Amino acid sequence: MNRLPAQERGLTIGDFLVPIRVSDRMHTRVRHVALVAIGVLLIALGAKISFPLPNNPIPVTGQTFGVLVAGGALGFRRGIAASGIYVVLGVVGLPFFALNRTGIEVLWGASGGYLIGFIVAAAIVGRLAELGWDRKIIGAVGAMLIANAAIYVIAVPWLAVTAGFGPEEAIQKGFLTFVVGDAIKLALAAAAFPAAWWLVGRRPGDR
Repeated sequence: MNRLPAQERGLTIGDFLVPIRVSDRMHTRVRHVALVAIGVLLIALGAKISFPLPNNPIPVTGQTFGVLVAGGALGFRRGIAASGIYVVLGVVGLPFFALNRTGIEVLWGASGGYLIGFIVAAAIVGRLAELGWDRKIIGAVGAMLIANAAIYVIAVPWLAVTAGFGPEEAIQKGFLTFVVGDAIKLALAAAAFPAAWWLVGRRPGDR
């Protein structure tokens, strides 16, 4: 699983987002906080791209893209922090969730499994990025697929229980409806990382 030499393990593309001349002037903790905040905003912006579906409690959103990119860019711990803070901020009342919904009822409702799944997905793709999976397109696609699958493993059973759906209806409304859109988001997210690493490799002194 580990695709990197020892000296590069644990590094993600997020560690190179801030130019060295700026990063050197920032305390390490401040830089981590800033990157996590960017991750939270990225997921929240993805939620703003949302619209409801007829006879389906789950809307189409851009959140999955935001989660995958934030997790992959930030790594395991910061990815968990960004996705977890995003969920907490939505629960306490900020309009961060899809369709501008807020509150604990969203977490306990039909969409709650997706929100929990986002945290798990960010952790998975973040850890795989730390192992170097995001530096080549095949690895990036594999990491995104595993993380995306984790969302549905949690979200579909959750939807079945909270909405009172049978297994077939839960799979149809909670998974199959979103397969094409998720494939597009996954492909875009996966392609972004090798491209970003290529750009970093062309910036002198960044590695």
